[in-house]
Amino acid sequence: MPSEDQKRVLDPERDAAALKALTHPLRIRLLGMLRADGPATASELAVRTAESSASTSYHLRVLAKYAFVAEAEHRDGRERRWQAVHALTSWSNEAMEATPGSRAYVNLSRRSQIQHLAASLARHEADIADGRLGREWVEPSGISDLMPRLTPESLAELRETFDRRLEELTARDAGDPRAVQVVLLTAGLPLAPREPGAAPGAGPGATAADAGDAGDAGGES
Repeated sequence: MPSEDQKRVLDPERDAAALKALTHPLRIRLLGMLRADGPATASELAVRTAESSASTSYHLRVLAKYAFVAEAEHRDGRERRWQAVHALTSWSNEAMEATPGSRAYVNLSRRSQIQHLAASLARHEADIADGRLGREWVEPSGISDLMPRLTPESLAELRETFDRRLEELTARDAGDPRAVQVVLLTAGLPLAPREPGAAPGAGPGATAADAGDAGDAGGES
C-alpha cells in the first residue's frame, strides 16, 4: 500500500479546477498508465492509447498543471518523459457529494476502474496462457462477486480491516523477488431493496467493481 506521502487527497472545494481537469477519460487513462508502468513520453503513450502524440502531449500538460504528473529524468534531450507524482488519488465520498463536478469525477473514476478491471483480466489470462506468469499464480487469482447483508458500520469496518491487512502484506513482500504487480479492485456498493415489479438489474452473479476506499475516508483511484 502507498504511504501517506504517496497519496493525493482531493478536496472538492480546494481542488475544484483539478477535479474538472480529471473529468476526461483520456487523462484518467494516461495517469493510470504512468502509475502502473512508470515514466513514458507522449509518443509512447500515444502508441499505447491509439491517440495522436499531439493529443497525449496536451493532456499530459494539463495533468502537470494540476500536479498529477511531472517531468521525469530524460534519456536524451529530444522528448520529455513524464511520471506520476503520486501513487494514487484519494478522497472522502461524503465530501465529494458536495458539488456536481466532484460527483461527476467520482462516477467517471469508478467507471474507468471497471474498464481497467476488464483490461486487466484479459492481460492476466494472456499472461497465464503464454507462460509469462508461472502456474503458482493460477490458484490464488480470481474475482469474487459476493452480496452480503451488512450495516454501514460493518461495511466500513470490513474495508478498514482489508486495507490494514493489505498494507501489512505489501510491506512483508516488498523485498521478495517473487512479488509481482497485482490488480486489486474492491467494491462496497449498497443496494436499496427493489420495489415489486421493478425492472431487473444487477443481482447475484453480476460483477460490480469500484475503486472507492473506505480506509481513505472515501475513494481512491
